[in-house]
Amino acid sequence: MPEDVSRETPPSEAAGVFASRLSLAEAYVDLLATDGVTRGLIGPREIPRLWSRHVMNSAVVVPRVPHGASVADVGSGAGLPGLVWAIARPDLTVALIEPLLRRTTFLEESIDSLGLDNCTVVRARAEDVHESYDVVTARAVANLDRLGRWCMPLVSKPGGVLLALKGRAAADEVQSATATLHRLGATSIVVATYPNGPDVPTTVVEVSA
Repeated sequence: MPEDVSRETPPSEAAGVFASRLSLAEAYVDLLATDGVTRGLIGPREIPRLWSRHVMNSAVVVPRVPHGASVADVGSGAGLPGLVWAIARPDLTVALIEPLLRRTTFLEESIDSLGLDNCTVVRARAEDVHESYDVVTARAVANLDRLGRWCMPLVSKPGGVLLALKGRAAADEVQSATATLHRLGATSIVVATYPNGPDVPTTVVEVSA
């Protein structure tokens, strides 16, 4: 695997998000480009765009997360967005919820390698978790209707929020899932976009409890 690709220079916007923890973010990108690929969590073709398509796509949302919040990342996979948020925001307490062993092993090893003390791994399906969190998030896990059924029971009420990172079809998903989300306790549903430098903005469905 090409060393110059796996350790590409982060975009200028990364310094504004990660500040003094930028070196940790770079180390995480290296883990994604090496162990993440060999373990099948990241496709080899994603290596040249790990920063723009994955890490920064996740990181630009972190200003939306309240200071000191408890966060659950449902279906965390390789740690996107939860591990990215834990790196960028040491004030957060982040639970990475993931049922598959090979993924939880990577997550645990990454947390240990990066020396993070604000992040834990929960090997479970979301349906089997009985905690509540200030913020619940998920990225590329399921359509919003199904995602709402998994995530809304974990959102602290009142005042908690589900931040679902979505693609261009977010508005269509909202239309299909609105009745389900309201039945699960949603008080408002907003589609927001977060600029990602020269790359495609990150679209987030924000569901408040």
